[in-house]
Amino acid sequence: MLIRILSFLLETLFFVLIGSALLRAWMNWLRINMQAQPGYFVMAVTDWLVKPLRRVLPKTVAQSRVDWASLLAALLLALIYALLWAVLFGLLSGGLPVLYESGPALLPGVLLFALKMLVRVALQTAFVVVMVYAVLSWVQPGSVMLGLLGRLVDPLLTPLRRVVPVIGGLDLSALVLLLLLQIGLMVLG
Repeated sequence: MLIRILSFLLETLFFVLIGSALLRAWMNWLRINMQAQPGYFVMAVTDWLVKPLRRVLPKTVAQSRVDWASLLAALLLALIYALLWAVLFGLLSGGLPVLYESGPALLPGVLLFALKMLVRVALQTAFVVVMVYAVLSWVQPGSVMLGLLGRLVDPLLTPLRRVVPVIGGLDLSALVLLLLLQIGLMVLG
C-alpha cells in the first residue's frame, strides 16, 4: 500500500514538472505572454531547470524559435522519472543485485519508459487544456482565460475544424480532439 502511494506521488510530481516544461515550450512556440496564467505558474515550476539549460545550450540553439531548453528539461525529467521508477521496481523485485545484474539491458527499457512517459504527459496535458477550453467556451464565452486557451488549442483544432462541421451553431471540433487524444492515450497504454 505504501509503495502504491509513493509511486502515485512520484508520478504526480513528475507529471506536473514534465507537463509544465512541455507547456512552456508550447507557449514559447506560439509567442504567448508568460506574464499571465498559466505562463507565470509554468515559469515558476520550471525555471530551476530551464534557465541553467539555456546557459549551457549553444547560442544558435538557445535563440531559435523552438524552446529547446524547455523540451530538453521535459526529456531530462522523464529520464529521471524512469530511472527512479526502475530503482523502485528493482528494490521491490529483489534489491540492488537485480539492478546490477540487469546492467546494460536496463538502459533501453528506461529510455523507452521515459519516452512513453513524455508522450503520455504531452497527450494528457493537451487533454486537460482542451477540456478546460471546451467547458469555458460553453459556460463563460467572454472569459479572458478563454482567449489564452484558444491561442493554445487553435493550432490543434484548426485542422479538425476543416473536417468537422458546426452542428446547430456548436463547434464540435474540441470534442473530436478530446476523443482523439483519449484514443492516443489508450494506444499508448
